[in-house]
Amino acid sequence: MIPYVAPSWLPGGHAQTVWPVVRKPAPPPYRRERWDTPDGDFIDVDWLATPQAADAPLVVLFHGLEGSSASHYAGALMHALAERGWGGAVPHFRGCSGEPNRLPRAYHSGDSAEIDWVLRRLRALFPQRTLFASGVSLGGNALLKWAGEQEASARDVVQAAAGVCAPLDLTAAGQALQQGFSLVYAKHFLVTLKTSAGAKLARFPGLFDEARMRAARNLYEFDDAVTAPLHGFRDAGDYWRRASSKPWLGGIRLPTLVLNALNDPFLPRHALPSPKEVSSAVALDYPAGGGHVGFVSGPFPGRLDWLSQRLLAYFGNTG
Repeated sequence: MIPYVAPSWLPGGHAQTVWPVVRKPAPPPYRRERWDTPDGDFIDVDWLATPQAADAPLVVLFHGLEGSSASHYAGALMHALAERGWGGAVPHFRGCSGEPNRLPRAYHSGDSAEIDWVLRRLRALFPQRTLFASGVSLGGNALLKWAGEQEASARDVVQAAAGVCAPLDLTAAGQALQQGFSLVYAKHFLVTLKTSAGAKLARFPGLFDEARMRAARNLYEFDDAVTAPLHGFRDAGDYWRRASSKPWLGGIRLPTLVLNALNDPFLPRHALPSPKEVSSAVALDYPAGGGHVGFVSGPFPGRLDWLSQRLLAYFGNTG
């Protein structure tokens, strides 16, 4: 295990408060590929476009809410993969690659069916390569839910998985985001989510209640007005219960890392699973600092390489 030691200058572990001064690496060179989905939609997959052996391990990264291959954690991981000579891929959830998707539906925290389709397609494309799956925040929750649902059959698809800062208990996470410092994150996401929802409503009039969407003051109200009805859930409460990955962690049968900072404002520590709540295949890692995907290391202004090195160390020991 690589210990995480938060820099002394990092305030409260919430690295997002210091993003303006943290040195964010430029995105690596990508090659984009469009995949048509079985239901007539599409996703865009960005491949790490650096030299690699045909049999080099491949790491797929599922991004977080409103994230992309340009997210800081994606760029840092892809740079680390390039240095090691491994392959990397970032599949974008529907509508997150810079172009609206074709269908009314978008993506959500429990979209394990989409994870399954992507991973099995990757396995079919590269039957001889070692395949590792990682997911951050929303993408991590969906990946962990997939691993628990698939149980032993997941080992036919990937060699190991890792969920980073996943909101494992969406109800607890939603409640946490309605108070204190966490409101900063919620308000930030609400701005981008409402913009995306407004664009979708312009293409599909009457898809959901625009007035309720615009009036949403927190993520619960937004999910109740938009996410739940758009993806077949009764309401936000039903969505949060059914999409949470925590109840599925006991079914995981492939080596899996669950990495959550104890000071992550997205998920209070009391909601983190104990060893008794996960299978023996799951390794729990709860560093004291790091906030929400804010694992900054080194002297001021800091580096964003701790997380990528932690993931590669884990995958290197399980491949």
